[in-house]
Amino acid sequence: MLTIAISKGRIYRETLPLLDAAGIRPGDDPESSRKLVLDTNRDDLRLLVLRAQDVPTFVEHGAADLGIAGKDVLLEHGGEGLYEPLDLRIARCRLVVAARRGCNELPRRPRVATKYVASTRRFFAAAGVQAEIIKLYGSMELAPVVGLADCIVDVVDTGGTLAANGLVEVEEVCAISSRLIANKASMKMKHAPMKAIIDSLAKAVAEANAGRLGADRAPAP
Repeated sequence: MLTIAISKGRIYRETLPLLDAAGIRPGDDPESSRKLVLDTNRDDLRLLVLRAQDVPTFVEHGAADLGIAGKDVLLEHGGEGLYEPLDLRIARCRLVVAARRGCNELPRRPRVATKYVASTRRFFAAAGVQAEIIKLYGSMELAPVVGLADCIVDVVDTGGTLAANGLVEVEEVCAISSRLIANKASMKMKHAPMKAIIDSLAKAVAEANAGRLGADRAPAP
């Protein structure tokens, strides 16, 4: 039996066509079902429905053989005990530094609000900046507005939420997309079936990307 860990929401919705192309179809919709373990059309494969932040932990400790998680979550987790064989090129966004509109320069020792503590600390340390990190779990955009922090580090897609709260992007920390991850021990013990899934998903990703590129390059009517 192979187990794939996945989270609800955008990642699941954008993963579903890739799973389908790889011949994997869940028996229930995790968006509407209360089940946390989902059977699939394959007797040898099941899905675990988890919080996004828990996916790499389940995979690292062998409770799941494979998982699908955003690069932002993986950077915070640290990646111990994991392989990252495939960029699925879905759920794309960016991890950025943002500050109040009109802020021309951050202080030498900025206060930074974020839930991405490890990634933020690495980013500012690499720039030679000694930042004070303030961990928040939500409503990040409020921190500069009420004076809790000089800036934030958060994931953005369109930037609409930043703009609505008077913030602007200052610098990009890194690009984010969802990755297929694998337990190292499982890759040895279940190499053949896991490689088959990885190869099938890689083919599906390549075909999906080729389709998007084809659409992008199509001549205007």
